Amino acid sequence: MAQHLYADNSTSENEKIITETQGSLFITPDWLSLHGQFTDVVQYHPGFTAPYAGINSMGGSKSTKTTNDATLYFGLRILDGTELFFNPEIDQGYGLTDTVGMAGFPSGEAYKIGKGSPYYKVPRYFVRQTFNLGGETAKIEDDINQTAGNLSADNLIVTLGKFSVVDIFDTNIYAHDPKSDFLNWSILEGGAFDYAADSWGYTYGGAAELTKEWWAARVGVFALSTEPNTQTLDNGFHQYETVVELEERHKFFDQAGKFKVLVFANHANMGSYSDAIADMGNNAPSTASVRRYQTRTGLVLNAEQAINGNIGWFGRMSMNDGSKEAYDFTDINRSYSTGLVCDGKLWSRPDDKFGVAIVVNQLSSVAQQYFELGGAGILIGDAAHPGYASEDVFEAFYSAQIEKHTTVTLDYQFANNPAYNPARGPINILGLRFHAEF
Repeated sequence: MAQHLYADNSTSENEKIITETQGSLFITPDWLSLHGQFTDVVQYHPGFTAPYAGINSMGGSKSTKTTNDATLYFGLRILDGTELFFNPEIDQGYGLTDTVGMAGFPSGEAYKIGKGSPYYKVPRYFVRQTFNLGGETAKIEDDINQTAGNLSADNLIVTLGKFSVVDIFDTNIYAHDPKSDFLNWSILEGGAFDYAADSWGYTYGGAAELTKEWWAARVGVFALSTEPNTQTLDNGFHQYETVVELEERHKFFDQAGKFKVLVFANHANMGSYSDAIADMGNNAPSTASVRRYQTRTGLVLNAEQAINGNIGWFGRMSMNDGSKEAYDFTDINRSYSTGLVCDGKLWSRPDDKFGVAIVVNQLSSVAQQYFELGGAGILIGDAAHPGYASEDVFEAFYSAQIEKHTTVTLDYQFANNPAYNPARGPINILGLRFHAEF
């Protein structure tokens, strides 16, 4: 949502204090934070079996697409505990087949709206208020969207403005950031987490995070789009999302781990698949013709566990109400992902990273029927066709640091049954990512 959706960082605000800062090229006072980044992703797939195509099918001929974005991160601490942030950005490029054709789309750097020439936007501008509630105090270093300061072990952080829901919710240190680890949407997030976002992955809203000794609780309210999968956000919050996440932190054989439970509810005008099928007549079913105000709920279980000082494991399980159309993310009703990430200390390149993951995405039975009859969703729609299978993706990446602020990543994805259609694919996707950060 691109998946930019995608948040630029792999940790929530409290988790950032334990990550090593990249440092800034500028000498700035503690009350000011100034950083930047540039990311370029090239993806290629050779031709694959595609006996027919629909409105949202990935093209079967070989294809190469490129996306790039450049972001400045300005932060200003105006009072003790009060920070303002502003992230102007320039984007350009397209995802494969204009970012359709797979429910678990292969690039978290590809937006749902692509453009061939550079264009300007401001994905984030928000205020953060931190309340220190006691306990041991840790020093926070200047970093992206973070000014230098102190944070107590017990704290409350409130964020208001425009940002990404997954800047704060469903984070995972091993699988969350398309600029530094995996690229597939349904590996970066819980695939069935239909989080509020515009076509670039950002929205208006607020969140509160309470952190105590070994646990944390987060709640948030966010604006959905005015209609499913549109650019315009409902700033009046008639269409809105509520999110609650609970986290526990532990050590297993002296290795750090976390387990999170997230529940969400989308309240908006949306269509049910069964109503669309009943109303289809001689045409393909369309949820757009049967929308009414309803609630759609979902759940994400999210775990991360260090195995030793070099290797970490992650896993997610997510599901949602499969009777209704996806609203802002992608067409997935159940998703199961797991993987391993290790750093290059094992081969004397401590700043390199290698990861492997698999994800299985599924539809509910009524959603299967809707798409087999020729219905279209956010990212999929292969015209009327028989047959259904889970969409299975394997991804592996190697990220090499070429100097302190720059990495180059090779990425490979194998997608079986793209868009849940066993008649199309499999697709082999090769990726090259260049990322610079200061």
